[in-house]
Order: sequence, then structure tokens, then C-alpha cells
Amino acid sequence: MSGITANLVIAFIGLAGGLAVGSGMVAFLLVLDIIPRLAQLTRSSSKIHLYEGAVVAGSLFWTLADFLDVRLHGTLLAPVLIGLLAGIFVGMLAAALTEVVNVLPILAKRLGMSAYIIWLLMAMVFGKVAGSLFEWLIYHG
Repeated sequence: MSGITANLVIAFIGLAGGLAVGSGMVAFLLVLDIIPRLAQLTRSSSKIHLYEGAVVAGSLFWTLADFLDVRLHGTLLAPVLIGLLAGIFVGMLAAALTEVVNVLPILAKRLGMSAYIIWLLMAMVFGKVAGSLFEWLIYHG
């Protein structure tokens, strides 16, 4: 493959991955009504715009930090705290995704795809496995 073609393929894969992750984030926030639920649980509906701004600002900040290869330095306790917060986030995300999986049969029935629900779930599973393997073995390998 020539240099230009290889760069175009890499750019396409990067764009497709970014769109997939961005779409997943938006779907996660919209389908599960994360921000309104957070405001409801904390009884702070008047501050919903602050929650939305925090999500956007956090996404932009960490995207720029990733692009600019920002390195954070801290004490020995910092990775423990970051790991704890990341674990809490992953646990909450897994719980929210469980709710989404419960919605899939209803969505498939409404779209007339009830016979293909197993294929939809398997596509999600194999896509996640393939993406994880690519990340671990090729990108960081």
C-alpha cells in the first residue's frame, strides 16, 4: 500500500472510531437520560445546565489532553484515586448498559427485527471483542 493510501485508511479508521465512540457517548447520555436523572437524584434540576456544561467541558479537555499527550504527575496515591474513580465509572456504565440491553428486545420488536435479536447482540459482543483486541494487541502492542 502506498504512503498516501495508508494514511487515508488510517484517517478513515480513526474517523470511524471517533464517530462510533462519540455516537455511543451521545446515545448513552440521551437514551438513559443520565443528566436529567442525575439532576433528579440530587434534587438540583435548576443546575442541569451546569451538568451539561461539565460533560462537554470534560469531553473537550480530555480529548485535547489525549491529542497533546499530556502527562500528569502526582504522588503514589494519585493512581489509586484515579483507579478508584475509573472503577466507579466503569461499574456505573456497566449498570447503565444492562438497562440498554433490556431495551433491545423492545426496540427490535418495534422495528420488526425480533427474529434477528441474537444477531444484534452477537454483533455488539464481537464488535467489542474485536475493538478491545485491536486496542491491546495492535495499537498498544
